[in-house]
Amino acid sequence: MTDSAGEVLDLVRSGRAATRSDLRRLTGMSRTAVVSRVTALADAGLLLLGEELASTGGRPPGSLVFNASAGVVLAAAIGRSRSQLAVFDLAGAQLSESAVDHEIGAGPDAVMPPVVDHLRALLADRHGLVDAPVLGIGVSLPGTVDPVRGVSIDSPVMGGWDGADLAPYFAEVAAAGIFVGNDADVLARSERLGHAATHRDLVVVKASTGLGLGILAEGRVVSGHLGAAGEIGHTKVDAASGKPCRCGDTGCLETIAGGWSLVARMAEAGHPVDHVRDVVALAVAGDPEAKALLRESGRRLGEVLAVAINLLNPQAVVVGGDMAAAFDVYTAGVRESVYARASALATRDLQFLPSTYGERAGLVGCAAMALDQVLSPAAVDARLSARPAPAATVGS
Repeated sequence: MTDSAGEVLDLVRSGRAATRSDLRRLTGMSRTAVVSRVTALADAGLLLLGEELASTGGRPPGSLVFNASAGVVLAAAIGRSRSQLAVFDLAGAQLSESAVDHEIGAGPDAVMPPVVDHLRALLADRHGLVDAPVLGIGVSLPGTVDPVRGVSIDSPVMGGWDGADLAPYFAEVAAAGIFVGNDADVLARSERLGHAATHRDLVVVKASTGLGLGILAEGRVVSGHLGAAGEIGHTKVDAASGKPCRCGDTGCLETIAGGWSLVARMAEAGHPVDHVRDVVALAVAGDPEAKALLRESGRRLGEVLAVAINLLNPQAVVVGGDMAAAFDVYTAGVRESVYARASALATRDLQFLPSTYGERAGLVGCAAMALDQVLSPAAVDARLSARPAPAATVGS
């Protein structure tokens, strides 16, 4: 019989099975085999049995319920100027959240100590799950990420991050696996729990200090050969010719459409802004200059995005990141260029949608990345194999 305990848990966690009878029907396993696997999962705290729940007014006898309180995962969405942090249960429900600002482009030695301090504080307040172990830590970083090594391999605007080992920092928080992804890919991963339920092919825009794309094809995140798929912000465009970019090159799209360039232009015009969030707030409040800049930024992005839409033919474009807080203004510019430049077929049914989770999208994506890893059948089976066997009882 090939169906392992981890695969059994996956059937229950996904809602495809709610009883032992369901498991026998779906797997073809014998009653004895099902009972053995269910017992192992219950002993590990990952499943709750109906017999236990019925006495407290829960599910009827015979039912099986995934125990979302059996552990937690941590999420750390590390950005160019702000890091968001949270604790999630195993069902992906957020238990606590925090954020810490830092200098734009600061290195790990400056960013990680306060991140660690905030995570420790969050773990001290877990809504009753004090004894639940930390099973994994999901981390997002700007720039290209090597998911195998769990490090940034090309982040020219985040000094000191390339090849930096994050494990020693997080070891001060919990002894758990660390799973690292690119920030735009993580944003796309959050949509697997959102718009991907009805749109299997998506392009997810992260429009913030920098610009990036996450790609969902048939519900799966596409990262590319070196994890560099979607690095749209550093595409060379004629309108930016000669303009210096933070990456050290010139002519990048970000120099005329990235949040940092909008901040510089607003500051030059005498507006007291420090971050693209300030520009967005002004636009939402009706400031004509801020609105014009955001719409122009959307148009510039749309000129490049149109090529991606022709190539990928997504059902929808999801707009996330800080600029998405002014969704109507920003997306009006994106739509204008996309419909002018992309093919009629590629745009015939195309929709533009706001990020499902708004400013929490990065955290949700980090948590989803960690949960996909620590609750995979292989990971669950490995955890059960590592558990000590139950002590023999008299007469056994």
